[in-house]
Amino acid sequence: MIYHLGLGSNLGDRAGNRARARARLAEEGMAIRNSSTLYETEPVGRSDQPWFINQVVEVESGLSPWELLKTLKGIEKDMGREVSVTNGPRVIDLDILLAEDTVIRTEELTIPHPRLAERNFVLVPLAEIAPEAVHPVLKRTIRELLRCSKDRSRVEMIR
Repeated sequence: MIYHLGLGSNLGDRAGNRARARARLAEEGMAIRNSSTLYETEPVGRSDQPWFINQVVEVESGLSPWELLKTLKGIEKDMGREVSVTNGPRVIDLDILLAEDTVIRTEELTIPHPRLAERNFVLVPLAEIAPEAVHPVLKRTIRELLRCSKDRSRVEMIR
């Protein structure tokens, strides 16, 4: 299955944390097919924390969405992520954004990501690598969702 994953970090060596997470994805058997540029992004929800470095990657994996979620949570834990305050600072954050046209709504897993269409820190990098991907619930392309986004937080490409 093809997945689009969001990777973010705002504690410690942000770029290094993201790079280590990408390496772990590969170690877990995921083939990274495409990657966005890195973006420095303003925190959403809690402004009293450092800015994030975010990226979206497209991976191919034989894992089911539930197996992938378990794998991502394991990587986060191994890298030192501590569950604390909602939208708070974190060493690494790994989110399943899209899984082709799959729609899952359970207590433990929601695909597509429930706030995907509201957050430029994932819409901008996702639009870079998959502008024509269609949100399977909203039936709009990522490009369209970005164009209509009401999110005004800053998302700056790192050159």
